[in-house]
Amino acid sequence: MKTSNFKLLTVLTAMILFIGTFTSCSDDDGPTVKITVNEGPSGDIGGDFTGNGGNGSRIINWKNNLATADYNADITATASGTFQMVVADANGTVVLDRRINGATEPDSIDGVTNAGVPGNWTVTITLTSFNGDGSYSLSAGN
Repeated sequence: MKTSNFKLLTVLTAMILFIGTFTSCSDDDGPTVKITVNEGPSGDIGGDFTGNGGNGSRIINWKNNLATADYNADITATASGTFQMVVADANGTVVLDRRINGATEPDSIDGVTNAGVPGNWTVTITLTSFNGDGSYSLSAGN
C-alpha cells in the first residue's frame, strides 16, 4: 500500500511540474517602455524614449530659474501610441501639456511654455500604447 501511494504522489508531482512548465507566463516579451534622462536636473534637461506597445511615465524634477521654458519633442519612428509632456512650475501650476500622436503628423512639438513661477519644476513624460522611439528636451526660457 505504501508503494502505491508513493507512485501516485510521484505521478501527480510530475504532472504538476509538466503542466506548470507549459502554462507559466513571462513578461519578457510583453509591452514595455523606457524613458531616459540624459542631462539635468539643473540647466538643460533631455532624454530619449522607446516602446514596443507599452505604457509608462517618468517624473523629472528640474530647477528652472526663469519663468518660462523652451521645449522640444520628436518622435523619430512610431506606428502607434502617444507621447505626452506635462510641465508644472514651482507652485504646481501646469504651464505646458502637449501630446504627439503616433503615426500622424506633426511628429514633433516645440515652443515656449506659459509663464510660471521659477524654482523647482516638475516634468512628466508619459507614453501610452507607444510603439517607436524619440527624444525630448527642455531649457530655461527667455
